[in-house]
Amino acid sequence: MKIGYFADGPWSHHALEKILDSSHFEISFICARFDNPDPHLKLRALEEDIPFLVNENINSDSFYEVLNRFDCDMYVSMSFNQIFRSRIANKTSNGIINCHAGKLPLYRGRNILNWALINDEKEFGVTVHYVDDGIDTGDIILQKTYPITDEDDYSTLLKRSHGYCADVLYEAMINIAENKSVRIAQTTFDTLGFYCSQRKVGDELLDWNQSSREIFNFVRAICSPGPCARTFLNDTEVKINRVELVSGAPVYKGIPGAVVGVNNNSFTVKTSDSYVKVVEYASVAKVKMGDRFK
Repeated sequence: MKIGYFADGPWSHHALEKILDSSHFEISFICARFDNPDPHLKLRALEEDIPFLVNENINSDSFYEVLNRFDCDMYVSMSFNQIFRSRIANKTSNGIINCHAGKLPLYRGRNILNWALINDEKEFGVTVHYVDDGIDTGDIILQKTYPITDEDDYSTLLKRSHGYCADVLYEAMINIAENKSVRIAQTTFDTLGFYCSQRKVGDELLDWNQSSREIFNFVRAICSPGPCARTFLNDTEVKINRVELVSGAPVYKGIPGAVVGVNNNSFTVKTSDSYVKVVEYASVAKVKMGDRFK
């Protein structure tokens, strides 16, 4: 099968090598994001003598003419950031397939791994689906789920998903190439589903009026390489990268955000129901007993 590869980032790097090593596929071109073309993909395209494309609007007439130069059997999308309109989606005999690091039809949209942690999910999904006129709404080809434990955070899920996405995408591609794939309507899994919004600057502000569990999930959801949770001591910013739940901590009334314990390189903060221990943070402020975060 001749493949047009729309891609970006580490997810696409792992998958690219699987596709290149396979006798089932030939990559006709690689199309990277326009705003910040992936240098690794560009280098691999040069090394493998594969045309490397970038375009501000893949749905434009001019790019459609570019695609006419390639006789592709299928387009594959991995972490690409433009929406495919029907003219492009219907251009190949096998359409466009997309790999999404979410358990569709739940977790459509953006920043899925962050939201899965914030929502205290016990698993996350990787789904390969056909692209249709909606956003992450096309029929499912293959879906697999993977556990989330309290030892996980954004960094661990991100690293794991790089490999999982490549594996699931490649397996789905093989099934299509060997005519073994099935199309499953997303309503088979859930009649409604839901979308997640892209996280923006300001969304990382920590609300101490949440429960200890909610704060634990929030902090680990946006830890490095994310922006890290932010709070303020007076007017000084404190970035928090990791908190720990305290086993057996009592449930009691108090002032959320109040510092209720200080110990060397960590401190304890009151939450809505109990308290959490802050163990990784960055700030010029010296945290003292009785301080209050806002």
